[in-house]
Amino acid sequence: MRILVIEDDKDVAAYIRGGLEENGHTVDTAANGKDGLFLATTEKYDVLIVDRMLPELDGLTIIKTLRGADNTVPALILSALGEVDDRVKGLRAGGDDYLVKPFAFAELLARLEVLQRRAQGDALQETVLRAGDLEMDLLARRVVCAGQVVDIQAREFRLLEYLLRHKGQVVTRTMLLENVWDYHFDPQTNVIDVHISRLRGKISRDSKKQLIRTVRGAGYIIE
Repeated sequence: MRILVIEDDKDVAAYIRGGLEENGHTVDTAANGKDGLFLATTEKYDVLIVDRMLPELDGLTIIKTLRGADNTVPALILSALGEVDDRVKGLRAGGDDYLVKPFAFAELLARLEVLQRRAQGDALQETVLRAGDLEMDLLARRVVCAGQVVDIQAREFRLLEYLLRHKGQVVTRTMLLENVWDYHFDPQTNVIDVHISRLRGKISRDSKKQLIRTVRGAGYIIE
């Protein structure tokens, strides 16, 4: 995900940014409401994290302004104000979720993932995924590359589906282990490398270009 964090507390902003980047996300930050609104209206983000109390322009005003301009980017409000009325005001202003400070990073990450799934709801219902001359039919469980049917195993199918659903994004080893292998730890093996290599060999045999690219030190990407 590409995420914008609008937070005036430098320590909190650095904490959030570091954690998100470790989980494979791209993060921009803004230290005041005015700069945050500018970035939110001029750049494309998957999710916004907006502190409620900000200098120059408060968080609720940012969200109201975006909604008034038909900008529907999901917004998670962060605030030390945790009463029911405070949360209600935040949601009615157009926020999609509300998290009270102090918070656990694991909960923040989980809430962001939920917001992303909601936003991608229509895309997740797609039954055919494509990249270049590669086509994956999820209902028929069939992969076609350059007009040729590709015979791939179940795990390879799941791996390719995950990469295609995140087309244009760098997918980290951690993301693959958790979402394709259901591991929540590093097994200290080359299982990912082996499957990526096999998959490349199968889908690149008849393709005009290498579809799965390694991003050194980061992960893999299908563009």
